[in-house]
Amino acid sequence: MRKDIIIIICGWFFIALGIAGLFLPILQGVLFIFIGLYLLSKKVSWAKKLLHKFERRYPSIFRKIDGARNRADRYIIRMERYINRIRRKA
Repeated sequence: MRKDIIIIICGWFFIALGIAGLFLPILQGVLFIFIGLYLLSKKVSWAKKLLHKFERRYPSIFRKIDGARNRADRYIIRMERYINRIRRKA
């Protein structure tokens, strides 16, 4: 339950950062919006549908994003293992 809330909060954080990035020249707005949508798509159905809609419309971009998505999934799995090891030691 806590993990779900953290993922949703992080997703909304990245979407907010992406919206700010659309107006600020320092941040990559679209990138952060896609990161936020990806995180939210794990737990929220409307984000998953929106992400699939973008994927159908821009397939060449999403081929590149797939590599990043796979790396992010591996990173999340490593983080979960690390957290579980810390919990077992405590």
